[in-house]
Amino acid sequence: MSQKKCPNCGKWSIWTNNVEDRCEHCGELLSPSELERKEKLKQEQDRQEKDWMFYINPEDSGIVKFFKKSGNLFYTVFMAIMTFIMWLIAALPG
Repeated sequence: MSQKKCPNCGKWSIWTNNVEDRCEHCGELLSPSELERKEKLKQEQDRQEKDWMFYINPEDSGIVKFFKKSGNLFYTVFMAIMTFIMWLIAALPG
């Protein structure tokens, strides 16, 4: 375990490297900026996931889910083939 100085009261508290750890003296978060950054990162990941053209909503009908899953499959296969071709182009001249 380590210690961290509380940004609120200025006293040292035990810190387990968890962003949700609180000060032993005043009860405030020991790393509020890290918690905010973690929440923003989570929101950004959720937004990017939902912006994906083949994102499957739980409310989608069966046929829509089928076509989105098929789209994901074809996209994955296409990217695998393209990656292999690019690797082949890079590996052959050397």
